[in-house]
Amino acid sequence: MTANIPGSFGADTLDDAIRSRTFDGVNGLNIHLLEAGWDGADRPRILLLHGFPELAYSWRKVMPLLANAGFHVVAPDQRGYGRTSGGTAQYDIDLREFGMLNLARDAVGLVSALGWDSVDGVFGHDFGSPVAAYCALIRPDIFHSVITMSGPFGGPPNLTSGEVRGSGAAGSAAIADDLAALDRPRKHYQLYYCTRPANADMAGAPQGVHDFLRAYYHHKSADWSQNQPHPLSGWTATELAKLPTYYVMDLAETMPETVAHEMPSAEQVANCTWLSEQELAVYADEYARNGFQGGLNWYRATRDPACVAQLQLFHRRTIDVPAAFIGGASDWGVFQSPGAFDRMAEACTLLLGRHLVDGAGHWVQQEQPEATAEIMLRFLDQAATAR
Repeated sequence: MTANIPGSFGADTLDDAIRSRTFDGVNGLNIHLLEAGWDGADRPRILLLHGFPELAYSWRKVMPLLANAGFHVVAPDQRGYGRTSGGTAQYDIDLREFGMLNLARDAVGLVSALGWDSVDGVFGHDFGSPVAAYCALIRPDIFHSVITMSGPFGGPPNLTSGEVRGSGAAGSAAIADDLAALDRPRKHYQLYYCTRPANADMAGAPQGVHDFLRAYYHHKSADWSQNQPHPLSGWTATELAKLPTYYVMDLAETMPETVAHEMPSAEQVANCTWLSEQELAVYADEYARNGFQGGLNWYRATRDPACVAQLQLFHRRTIDVPAAFIGGASDWGVFQSPGAFDRMAEACTLLLGRHLVDGAGHWVQQEQPEATAEIMLRFLDQAATAR
């Protein structure tokens, strides 16, 4: 373990209750993490897993709230992200390194490196959501409860060849031609993320990484008034075309070009209380330094036959520890995979609630941290009784 100087990460944007540390030699990684509630007491434990394009830093607003409630909270920069080093965040690699089983192994290894035998809850947001779900599904002895956030978990892929449950680049590939053939030609963002140029497009965004991320985060937040999600009737091109362009893009545009159309005004930026320019600079600095390929490889792994085959081993297996879902009421991520929100009731045998938070879009734990933490703490009380 390497201890970092408190406050050396995140400048003045982190609460004094949060510290930064690095653990070396965890499944081939040197894992950088943020931590709160480390006072030496035998506290209950929570592991927080971020999504794309985020960092452990995305949990900065809920971590002090959970620590103040008595929990020891840890949030790592996951494989390919931020200040976690090791691995091969390149395009031409064996994608099993970024497959869901290895990402879950990273989480198991971190729990062990921390000297813990288990955690009371593993909570994952966005692409961290399926990692948390598979942690709970595969190792319920370690991960005693789970919250998936913004991305509903509908269960492992089926064994039938070519049959895909839920979204992901594997599923979107099946209708790529139909999307391209629409009167307004479109493409699924996850397939775009799987292409070789995607990293260079975003790392070399014409508006710069800082403004690219500002537009991206704004476009998917409750601040963008057109985010008014609703269930889609099926996995078809015409239904998916109802999604905003950050999910179903115009065929000829890159992601920086897509979100540039919705760049917030200077007044909107100044009034954004959940993501100040100083906070955004933490994300921008890390992505400008590292690029995006590490996170993009997670999407590519969802299409990799070897990675899909690994998950098919768990065909029809359910999550049997207490589970819940949290999303923003203005979050299209809840419904971008038609049917997944409803399938959670089948995939999780102890589903204790599905919560949509008012005033939040996709970045629910940043946009509405108090409401999110309140739901988490109430869930943990319920989970302790349900187990």
